[in-house]
Amino acid sequence: MAMRSFAATASPPIVPGRPGLATLRSLLPYLWPKGEPGAKARVVIAFAFLVAGKVASVYVPILYGRAVDALAPKTGQAILPIAIIVAYGALRVAATGFGELRDAAFAAVQQRAVRRVALRTFRHLHGLSLRFHLDRQTGGLARAIERGTQGITLVLRLAVFNIIPTLLEVGMVTAILWRLFDWRIALTTFGVVATYLGFTIAFSEVRVRVRRRMNESDSEAQTRAIDSLLNFETVKYFGNEIHEAGRFDASLARYERAAVKSQVTLNLLNLGQALIISLGLAAVMLLAANGVRNGAMTVGKFVLVNTYLMQLYQPLNFLGFVYREIKQGLVDMEQMFALMAVPTEVADKPDAIELRQPRGAIAFEDVRFGYRPDHPILRGVSFSVAPGRSLAIVGPTGAGKSTIARLLFRFYDVTGGRITFDGHDVRTLAQSSLRAAIAVVPQDTVLFNDTIRYNIAYGHPGATDDEVEHAARLAQVHDFVMRLPDGYATRVGERGLKLSGGEKQRVAIARAMLKNPTLLILDEATSALDTRTEADIQSALRAIARDRTTITIAHRLSTITDADEIVVLEAGRVAERGSHAQLLAQGGLYARMWALQAEDAALQG
Repeated sequence: MAMRSFAATASPPIVPGRPGLATLRSLLPYLWPKGEPGAKARVVIAFAFLVAGKVASVYVPILYGRAVDALAPKTGQAILPIAIIVAYGALRVAATGFGELRDAAFAAVQQRAVRRVALRTFRHLHGLSLRFHLDRQTGGLARAIERGTQGITLVLRLAVFNIIPTLLEVGMVTAILWRLFDWRIALTTFGVVATYLGFTIAFSEVRVRVRRRMNESDSEAQTRAIDSLLNFETVKYFGNEIHEAGRFDASLARYERAAVKSQVTLNLLNLGQALIISLGLAAVMLLAANGVRNGAMTVGKFVLVNTYLMQLYQPLNFLGFVYREIKQGLVDMEQMFALMAVPTEVADKPDAIELRQPRGAIAFEDVRFGYRPDHPILRGVSFSVAPGRSLAIVGPTGAGKSTIARLLFRFYDVTGGRITFDGHDVRTLAQSSLRAAIAVVPQDTVLFNDTIRYNIAYGHPGATDDEVEHAARLAQVHDFVMRLPDGYATRVGERGLKLSGGEKQRVAIARAMLKNPTLLILDEATSALDTRTEADIQSALRAIARDRTTITIAHRLSTITDADEIVVLEAGRVAERGSHAQLLAQGGLYARMWALQAEDAALQG
């Protein structure tokens, strides 16, 4: 494994901060999905319960005030307001009950939205080009999805069932106070609420920027940790444990500074909110007390005003927290939605052709390609392979050998010329059908952290145990697996590190065999193995390559001497082509490479 540069840092943010409204608009289709009347009905029912609950909640103080007036002695004897007290209790139960029914009705909508956004993001990431994934770091992507799904849950729970109900209640209470009491009380109440909301929004914008820096530092720390642990052996080889810990701690230190600033600004925000609410409450209560003194209000109405204010300011106090959390949730969501907005570099055309009953005829016609416009890799490469025939591609490092396999698999599209599969330009084929016809055995086999059976069956999900074991026998790995205590249930560890190089390669061969491909690509599949293991695996490869179109990208020329044709690449061009014997007879580049490798083998022997 290659160790990353000491100067490497976490991937930069995909995009700068998106506006919160844009993020919310991206979420709305998941709450009101097309073609799902059941989900839409649940949303409508939830909002009906929301309104019913708030209406009941707003009427509670009115009954409370009437009960106080009824109990106040008028002719020397208080009246027991049984009906009012029973209605008061019933409304309180109704307000709570409607709230619970609202949450229950919306739960399925909320969780389904979270699931669909996460699934769509996951699928989109798999649809992006190899170029994108080489530029990103897995830890940062995983954290973006994790934070994004948590942010959706937070925003839906708090925005839909806290902000909207609170604003609805503010409007209803202001209207009631205006109707029942002095206009000054209603106007003062509304002014305090507006001031509170304005202060909260303005101050929270500052905290959002701090939260964004926290997220960036968090992603950087997680990415560095995962990268370091995945390269555990390389870290040990170079004794760089202290260096890795220092890089990780630098990211944690940036997170620490942002987190402290976040807490301090939170304290200042809470202090300002408490001051606004306290001053507002005192002002309104002075107006109400003056009304009682002047005889314009009863004691029950004074209690009613006080109850309304306490009932209103309690969710308002919570609303400040809700708004902050929603803004933070939107920040957490923005990167995930930005991921979904990343365009797909290699995409199927609307009229893409499904490749049916492939034969495996391959042709490169004046193919030109470069990973960057200023650095061409292939400079007009042409060759063809007939169905069932074998072609080997050799050449010095950097000649473009592995690039050919990536272009065939459509990890990238050519910038000039064309590649055909059974006469079809691969750009006109549906990627799924093209890739279903191709299997690759790479040089660096990476296995899933699961069982040997799962890793072999990955070539054909749903394969029976007999089919898995048959593929393992063809790859000459079955006997090895059966000697393990857990057999095919043996877990291979992260990236397959519990297996040796040869064992991993055999599992990869079995996986490719189970796929039953028309075209088999062997991308330097044995170059990292010792000679004896290579000889064993070459035997397995010859068995699965029989009667299939095979393209072998090789470093060791001794492994491709029986290829039907050998193409020698140099500087992105076809320098020589022919059989092994023909190329040796030409005495060119291939012959020199053969002589050098034969000399090295003799020295090692």
